[in-house]
Amino acid sequence: MPRIDRYILGQMLTLFGFFALVLVSVYWINRAVSLFDDLLNDGQTALVVLEFTMLTLPLVISVVLPVAAFAATAYGTNRLSGESELVAMQAAGLSPWRLARPVLVFGVFVGLMVAVLVHGLVPMARARLADRQAEIAENVTAQFLRPGSFQYPTEGVTLFIRDIATDGRLLDLFIEDARDPANQTAYTSEEALVVRTETGPVLVLLQGMAQNLRRAGTEGRQNLSVTRFSEFSYDIGAMFSLRDQRGRDLRDYSTWRLLNPDADLLAATGAQPADARREAHERIAQPLVSPVAALIGFATLLIGGYSRFGVWRQVVWAILGLIMVQFLTNAAANQAGRDPAMWPLLYLPALLGAGLCLLLLWLAARPRRLRGASTGGAA
Repeated sequence: MPRIDRYILGQMLTLFGFFALVLVSVYWINRAVSLFDDLLNDGQTALVVLEFTMLTLPLVISVVLPVAAFAATAYGTNRLSGESELVAMQAAGLSPWRLARPVLVFGVFVGLMVAVLVHGLVPMARARLADRQAEIAENVTAQFLRPGSFQYPTEGVTLFIRDIATDGRLLDLFIEDARDPANQTAYTSEEALVVRTETGPVLVLLQGMAQNLRRAGTEGRQNLSVTRFSEFSYDIGAMFSLRDQRGRDLRDYSTWRLLNPDADLLAATGAQPADARREAHERIAQPLVSPVAALIGFATLLIGGYSRFGVWRQVVWAILGLIMVQFLTNAAANQAGRDPAMWPLLYLPALLGAGLCLLLLWLAARPRRLRGASTGGAA
């Protein structure tokens, strides 16, 4: 690589590291604060909070990197122009097309980083996060099983525990399930154990009694039945609504599995094969925005001549160009979400953004001819 390319690329990478660090920190802290409050309110430790925030970091980085690339090229180009380095390069015979080569290399480098994240680290982190959320949701002892006070884990359910032994046994348990007014049941037991199963947490009641009050007929008569038991299993996962009925998310799986969805994936997510392929193509299209964002920030600032007021107009146009590309990306994602067969639209924003970059570079390479033509026309 020529020295001039290494110089420009080094400038862009240095600024990119700074902007990426700042933007990731701001974005991550903003998300971590809400997550911190939710987990601490559920009685989780600081280590669990740290683990969850670390698992959200790959997703945050994948979202922020294209914006950091745009900010680095826009600021770097402005600094090269302000220090007359860009003018010296152009006076030496380097055209905007030639100057854009290291910027394109920089954008491709950022795109590769985004690709590694969206195809590898983000699905792995999301899958791990989903597993940890399921484990914490099943940890009802920390959330609901608190001794000495009445708990109302869901509407119509009342729970009371006198004490919890050091070995985890629940002493003198009372549960009233009145979710169905016509069929109410109260459970009491001397001891109880929380057992984790494949289908969720189960409460095993020992030496207790179940009193069922059922309304019979249209006259409002009520029948009370009492059943004594030495051991009884109660599905507290269903009672506390801890089980996620929606299943797993498509974003928890690798891109290769989404492109070739099997029966296990479809059963776990409840999605159709077209939905899985649409998610895979959305991941493939996401890294393509990074080179476009980098070139927009560079090419827009090359348009226009010197002004003592600076290049704020070009900066505004560059931001508007990036907003347009992001708007098209969101619109294509929404359209493909409604109709998975429209997944080719996911690649359209990157193509239109590339066309915009080519147009901006073409205009930057012909400014004098345009001004000369307009002068000649006026004469």
